[in-house]
Amino acid sequence: MMTVPTLPDNPLLQRNCKRFGQQKFDVLIIGAGINGSGIARDLALRGLRLALIDKGDFASGTSSASTKLIHGGLRYLEQFALNLVFESCRERRILQNIAPHLVTPMPFVIPVYRNDPRSLMTIRAGMVLYDLLAAFRNTRRHRILSPAKALDAEPALREEQLTGAALYWDCRMDDARLCLENVLAAIESGAQAANYLEVTSLIKRAGRLAGARLLDRETTEEIEIEAEVVINATGPWLDRLCALDGDYSGKLRPTRGTHVVIPRVGRGNRALYLSTGRDKRLFFVIPWEAHSLVGTTDVDYTGDPDAVIPTEDDIVYLLRETSRHLRCPPIDRADVIASFAGLRPLVTDPTATASRISREHRIYQSDSGLISVGGGKYTTYRAVAEEVAIMVCERLGRGRGPSRTAEIPLPGGATGPFPAFLSGLTSSLSKEFGLPEPTIDTLLRRYGSRTRRLMDLLHARPDLARPIIPGSPLLAGEVIFAADHELTRTPADFLRRRTPAALRPGRGLDELPAVIELLGHHLRASAGQRRQWQADYWKQYNQHEKDS
Repeated sequence: MMTVPTLPDNPLLQRNCKRFGQQKFDVLIIGAGINGSGIARDLALRGLRLALIDKGDFASGTSSASTKLIHGGLRYLEQFALNLVFESCRERRILQNIAPHLVTPMPFVIPVYRNDPRSLMTIRAGMVLYDLLAAFRNTRRHRILSPAKALDAEPALREEQLTGAALYWDCRMDDARLCLENVLAAIESGAQAANYLEVTSLIKRAGRLAGARLLDRETTEEIEIEAEVVINATGPWLDRLCALDGDYSGKLRPTRGTHVVIPRVGRGNRALYLSTGRDKRLFFVIPWEAHSLVGTTDVDYTGDPDAVIPTEDDIVYLLRETSRHLRCPPIDRADVIASFAGLRPLVTDPTATASRISREHRIYQSDSGLISVGGGKYTTYRAVAEEVAIMVCERLGRGRGPSRTAEIPLPGGATGPFPAFLSGLTSSLSKEFGLPEPTIDTLLRRYGSRTRRLMDLLHARPDLARPIIPGSPLLAGEVIFAADHELTRTPADFLRRRTPAALRPGRGLDELPAVIELLGHHLRASAGQRRQWQADYWKQYNQHEKDS
């Protein structure tokens, strides 16, 4: 039995909705994925009183099920969506500046084979245009590689009929934590945020929205929140919330995107951008920790958004198409370490195939005043939030002025040169706590400048500067830190979204008992609640194994 430290009371451990009481807000934002969290940050920086809620955890839907890229949208050039590509390239640069610990450059290789739907000349022309739309501010400009140089860059590629390759740069990111840091930034600017609060009905007065009735999914308590403006940022659940407003028109055409985690493909830090043989779609094989992340599919989905899971067809499709480009033995189903799926909340377009539906966003306003945000892509969330914020401020008549979200770093960012900042913290963590270099690097990339707060906890409780269990890359102190400073309520919050343990080999099951003990003691969870945590986590894992 591990020894669980006794820590002093912390007001953040109180149930979140208790802080809401019967307060009135300027704005209520429903849905704490990346769009809702980004809107909350923008409006909070403008001084508005707002509440941000989600029926699950922050980023627990689509916003933690992405391909984990911030990219300019190279494939959108085929759809002549030049404005979207230009905007995406601009936003990519901004996110690198405000969140350099979470958004980092990565090289991509596009191999081209004889009889591919896109010739090397076509790829070359697309690369030139891509650099142009990025205003030539990419990390590096693209290069066209001969077959020999392409194989030197990525020896795992199949050599037969290879005509060359393009090498270009985009960015990787941690999707769940990028969303979380927007939530934390909003809180730091005065917003109130809570997870596990579900809207059961909307409040109207004289035909206009005036707030919402909520159910606390932990305590079953019911509360009301009043607000002058209500924003629907629920992503794939947008139509459901619109229905509570009396609008049953159906604004979305969701598509399912599946990803798999497999043993590392290729060498080094280069990602592969590949085309499928069956339907000519493009997909990624991305270095992710010690593994590779493969995705994504793009399949129409008409089921329950709460029940989306990877299908066997999706998984086999990704494995087969990845193997088709490699000289190594085919990737077997047994090689899959983890899989996950999310829904893109794309706006309705009955004339387009699933993979060609526009990724541009759309903002709807109902007769009652509900503002709903549909479509969009992760890379452009900040620009979408700015557009919504301007609309809200115009309606309220206050909070006007330019957005500040492109200039102020997110909580883990830092002013000044970030590499120098990281170097200083690396030395401190190594000398003071004796942590191995890979652990230090992971902590700095996860928390950025907020690592200092974690260090304060480890100084106060040196016994927390140890792995959760022997051999785990997670520290015991991270569980306490997540509860105190990151609104973590369950082990799944910690193992899937505050850290990526649930996507690693073992799926976080080895760490689960220790996390339950640490978190349960710290949050004063009952024995029944702890058993429920374990059952919920095992159910999710077993469901994955059964259906994938």
